[in-house]
Parts: sequence; C-alpha cells; structure tokens
Amino acid sequence: MDPRHLPESVFVGLCNYIGTSYQISMRRGVWDISQRITNLLNKEEQVYEMWSGSRKEGFRLASSDTDWMFSPKDHRVIWNLCQIQYYTLHSKTLILSEWQMSPPGFVLLQLLTPSYRGFLREFTLSCVEMKNRYYISSSIYRQITCSKIFPFSDVHGPCGSGNIGGVECDAAQCLTCDIWPPTAYSFITRSLHWPESRVLQDIVKSGCHFVAIGNKLSEHEDKEWRISFSLAEQKLVYSMNHCQFLTYALLKLFLTDVINNETEEKLLCSYHMKTVVFWVIQLNMVPSWSPQNLLECFWICFKVILKWVYDGICPNFFIPENNMFLGKIHGYAQNTLLMRLMGLYERGVVSLQHIPAIRLYVLHALHHPRIFVSVDEHLLLSESKCDVEMFIEISTVNSHRTPHLRK
Repeated sequence: MDPRHLPESVFVGLCNYIGTSYQISMRRGVWDISQRITNLLNKEEQVYEMWSGSRKEGFRLASSDTDWMFSPKDHRVIWNLCQIQYYTLHSKTLILSEWQMSPPGFVLLQLLTPSYRGFLREFTLSCVEMKNRYYISSSIYRQITCSKIFPFSDVHGPCGSGNIGGVECDAAQCLTCDIWPPTAYSFITRSLHWPESRVLQDIVKSGCHFVAIGNKLSEHEDKEWRISFSLAEQKLVYSMNHCQFLTYALLKLFLTDVINNETEEKLLCSYHMKTVVFWVIQLNMVPSWSPQNLLECFWICFKVILKWVYDGICPNFFIPENNMFLGKIHGYAQNTLLMRLMGLYERGVVSLQHIPAIRLYVLHALHHPRIFVSVDEHLLLSESKCDVEMFIEISTVNSHRTPHLRK
C-alpha cells in the first residue's frame, strides 16, 4: 500500500520535525561562524578546534551530539619522507604515517622530530620503540588525554565523552595531515557524478585527521591510529540537497525508533546510515531526489543496507577496502539482524508508523490518500519563527562555545 501523496506527507512531517532547508542552512551557518570566531579568539593557543557531529550537520534531535576535535597547530603528519620539504623543521613536529602493516583505514605514526612544545609533550610520552623507531601509541595517548577536556569522562572510542548543557559531547585530540591519503585515492577517481568538482577539490585539499584508536583485529591495535574523514564528511553532508538530507534523517529515525528499538545489541549505527546515503548518491542509484520520490530514495538506501548485512560487508566511503562490519556483524548476530531487516522491508511503509515524529503524517496519508499535500517549505515556517530560532541558536552556541564574546 503506497497512497499517492504519502511521500509528500512524510516530507512535510520531516521538515516540521528535522527542519526546512532554510533552518538547516541557518543552523550550520551559525555554527560555522562561531567556530571561526572561537579559533580567531584562541589564535595564540597551541591547538586548532574543529566541531563536527550531528548537531553541526544541522540536526536538533534529542540524541544529537557534538564532536570536538583538537589538533596541535605545529604537528603535521606526512605520507612519505619526500614531503618533509613542505615544512619548516624548526617550527613543525613531523610524524610519518605508515599504512603498510595496518588494516585499511588505519596507520602507525612514527615520530620523526621531537615534540616538546608545552603540554604537547604528550606525544613524546606516548611513544613506544619498535624496530629502532619511535611510534606514538594510540592506547597510551588515550589514557593521557581522554580526561583532559572532560575530567572523569567516559572513554568512547578515541574520545572522552561528557555533557555540556544537556548535550552529549565527544572530545578527541587528533593529528592533522594536509595531504590526501594515498589509500583513499579511489575516492577521487570515482567521484564523477558526486560530489561536484568544486566540493571534491575542497575536500581533497583539506586533507584528513588521525584519531587515537586502533583496529581491534590487528596485532598492532594498541599502536594504531584511525584515519578520520570527519571534515570531508561534513562537506559532503553540506553538499546534499534537502531531500537527500531528509532521507539521511529518515534513516536515522528508522534506525533509532524501529531497527534498534527494544534490541540489546545495536549492531547498526548512525554512521552506517550516513555511509549508505553517500554511496547511493555517488553511484547515481536514485533517478531523482525530490519530495515526491522521498520514500523510493529511502527504500533504495534500505535495500543497500540489507545487502551489506547479507554480505557482511559495509565499505567505508573513502577507503572501500575498510569493511566497517568486520568483527562486528557476523555469525548468529548477522543472521538475526538480517531477519529483522527483511521483516521490516516486507512490511513496507507500515513500518514507518513506528517513528513517532512522522506517525500522524503517515496515518493521515494512509487514511486520506487523495488529499493533496503541498511541499512548499515557505508555507511550513513563518518568517518570525525563523528569526526567533536563529537568535536562540546564536545564544545557545555562544553560551557553550564562545564565552569570550560576553566579556
């Protein structure tokens, strides 16, 4: 059963709950400007601050979090020794990334030059010797730094987790590389349809980061660092049209309220939902991303996830050789998850009723299939409401991120 105007009704429901394209753009703009101001005010500090996470992407869900990444300004990672020529050694600590002995998406970091600058000596304190070389141990580095931003915080992956103003926050100290990873060159060569060349060039020239977490199946887990594409992902999400973004939102809601609801072992996460949307857009699997086509976009993404679970392979968007299901979705757990997803797919649009945010819109479309639904976003949000939300957003970001401005 798929009434004629159900996709439009769901689109309107998501706009009211997630936000219109104007609201999403406004939220991102406020956070981008605030981040720039914060770094300008802290230009004498030793670290550069970068914000990411679902709140930075534009979501304002109860589960939306904020990720902070702190990167030392005078430390840089290089991919081969020839790249030393790009830096002035007396002002930069250089670190060599070695990926040959690690699984795809992970590296060993060899400290090439001393790191004694202020509290950044933590990199030196985290070094371990291996084959007469000094490598920065991710496990030791986490022990030293994870409670630095949030004292007594819980360790969550490479981050220290805490709470600021009722918002869950993850803070990770990371390392910056100005050069795009050789292991992710396939992302450049296959990006013919999406992202557009301007966005692609911006992503590539922004390089990547490294966060202190190793691969659990690797013999060098305690020493390895994971390549982070958080900045690239943020640029890709920003480049989505509103229907693509709402498809991503619908997958997130479906994951939380339906797939993972009342299940102890939550094998799928929001990052998998983001990854599948990236792949579906880039492979041009959807003929048209529009409100009238929203549910088709959603089900195509869902079918890709089904196939991934069936195969036990979830390819990382930037390094496809990195299977993000490896060691997590296999055996009995994989079969159980597959059966659950198959059941939801067979029930079709009825499953969407279990998402509280859009339940009334789904039921209305099912019971009144012939009623026309306008998808004009200008009719969904008044100008005064836009202004009020913008000032609230500015106040919220400033109170949590840039207290200097009130002085």
